[in-house]
Amino acid sequence: MSDHESAAGAADGTPEAPLTARVPDALSGRRFDAVLAELFPEFSRSKLTTWIKSGDVLLDGAVVRPRDPVRGGEEVVLAATFDTQVRAEPEDIPLSVLYEDADVLVVDKPAGLVVHPGAGNPTGTMVNALLFRDPALALVPRAGIVHRLDKDTSGVMVIARTVQAQTALVAQLSAREVHRQYLAVVVGALVSGGTVNAAIDRHPRDRIRMAVREDGREATTHYRLQERFRAHTALECRLETGRTHQIRVHMMHMKHPILGDPMYGGPLKLPRGATDELVTALRGFRRQALHAQVLEFVHPTTGESIRCEAPLPADMQGLLRALRDDSRAHAHAQPRR
Repeated sequence: MSDHESAAGAADGTPEAPLTARVPDALSGRRFDAVLAELFPEFSRSKLTTWIKSGDVLLDGAVVRPRDPVRGGEEVVLAATFDTQVRAEPEDIPLSVLYEDADVLVVDKPAGLVVHPGAGNPTGTMVNALLFRDPALALVPRAGIVHRLDKDTSGVMVIARTVQAQTALVAQLSAREVHRQYLAVVVGALVSGGTVNAAIDRHPRDRIRMAVREDGREATTHYRLQERFRAHTALECRLETGRTHQIRVHMMHMKHPILGDPMYGGPLKLPRGATDELVTALRGFRRQALHAQVLEFVHPTTGESIRCEAPLPADMQGLLRALRDDSRAHAHAQPRR
């Protein structure tokens, strides 16, 4: 979940200059191909490896092998021929701002808003909204986006308003120094918290999905119980890494998928004897019950700690209220001994 420096795009969206990044000291000793995948996550691991072998990626000006270790602090230059990208136009889309100064912008993304324009979503995205709010973001790669949230995941996101701020925030993410905390409602009543260490990569047959794979990229999610219901649990999830769909895939791997997840959740299961309110709430919740609640990072210019919290959206508040009421109704209905 990172970004990097590049020159402004050409008219067709193709970069006019190589992409550059600096290897964080925290990645010292790791293989070059693994580090490159951390720094340029928008490209597949196989494509990056091909570019390394063809000499299109330089480490401190030298051609190296994919398996060669990095020291930390080196400059990476990626000078390959890139696919044409979608050029975004400014659009007047409202944004809920949690924090703002000359270097960073922190927003509360609503569920349903796509972050990046693409073939299926050329308009109406977070990037379009950001370019309308701050036209100068057109000079920053990816309009300052540092990390992403899935379309139907709500919550806090940080945007860099300068290339320097973006580079600093990317380094913090790569070094795992950014605190990212989510609230997830999962299927099943868990009894304790824990940690999932399970590598993730593209599903071998369905390229839209991600999956736990032994040959995948390292992925770690910490979780603890927030609130327990009859047949569901609200979890506080903390990301140590930032793989695509990480929390969603890890919860499915635990056999406790996120409620409402259309890709990893399976068919809806109603708890036995559920109240009418809960049945309505569960049937009406049409997205994954996942909210990026807290983001904490070091300000790229001042060095102070910035902590932003996005309030729970109305749909998740209603869902939790229905789950609580159902649990209370069944607790009161239990015969006294």
